[in-house]
Amino acid sequence: MTPEELLKQISQEVAICKKCVLNHSRKRAVAGEGPANARIMFIGEGPGFHENEQGRPFVGQAGKFLDELLAGIKMKREEVFIANVVKCRPPGNRDPLPEELAACGDYLERQINIINPQVIVTLGRFSMARFLPTAKISEVHGRSFRLNDRLIVPMFHPAAALHQPSLRPLVEQDFSRLPQLISQPLSAAAPAPDSTEQKSLEQKSEPKQLNLF
Repeated sequence: MTPEELLKQISQEVAICKKCVLNHSRKRAVAGEGPANARIMFIGEGPGFHENEQGRPFVGQAGKFLDELLAGIKMKREEVFIANVVKCRPPGNRDPLPEELAACGDYLERQINIINPQVIVTLGRFSMARFLPTAKISEVHGRSFRLNDRLIVPMFHPAAALHQPSLRPLVEQDFSRLPQLISQPLSAAAPAPDSTEQKSLEQKSEPKQLNLF
């Protein structure tokens, strides 16, 4: 099967998925969309009201803001793949639960393997936690990390900037730096905080404590 066919197969599976309770409240599942050979993959958290109605990711107000952010760096959403960590809308747009993240995990992992993007931009803390589980988004947003020969760039979710206007300049600034981050060699990025490479560096740099007794 071609990558396009494999992605379509995942969409078909997601549409009838009953792995978690979110299937009871969904109207339309949102598998994700974009080219199968996308260099950049954006991963958000979960569908909202408009996404649940249309079956497409980021089509509400947060989606319009994302389109603006992409346009600001001369990029179109048709050039990137956009997905979420959960494929069905959590009721009331609540945070996805651990069992829901786990249920959708295989779908997302298969999408990543098929597309094999050079860069993954995580939008929001739940998306970031999949790749940088111990990181705090307030500390790492807008930075780049290398993980398994891939660049991970954590960012605030566009919806966060809509709910907290004070975050909007940060989100815009982070996006403006994206072209520069992805144009640099992968070696220029810091190792992911939980990677073996980072742990090795920490062990080498950790000062030895004196035995006082």
